[in-house]
Amino acid sequence: MSQEIWINVPVKDVERSTAFFNEIGFQAASVGNERARLVIGGTTIMLFPDATFEKFTGARAVDTSHSAEVIFSIGAESREEVDAFIQKVELAGGHIFGKPSEIDGWMYGAGFADLDGHRWNLLYMDESKMPKR
Repeated sequence: MSQEIWINVPVKDVERSTAFFNEIGFQAASVGNERARLVIGGTTIMLFPDATFEKFTGARAVDTSHSAEVIFSIGAESREEVDAFIQKVELAGGHIFGKPSEIDGWMYGAGFADLDGHRWNLLYMDESKMPKR
């Protein structure tokens, strides 16, 4: 069995979402007329119009203005990378729901929502300050 995981996400406007993700530094490209492929590290996220997503899942897409189904977490190399990335998200039209801040003395992160309200966070972990067990 293949060990690849592809995450499928509903979006209102595939072209607009593709442009947003490219603006913030991810690799996103159209695949055919009605979908796009977003690659982050070794993970592939497919962006589908709401109707297409609902058709093949047999369920309604979650209303992200009232609910969160998942949060995508991405590792950062430094605090500065977190800060710079969040600035890109703001300029591209994303919503920052968690300003960059320190967590537990060894993590530094921030949270944002993309154009469709899907939640993401970026997290830098300073392993030299990580609590020992």
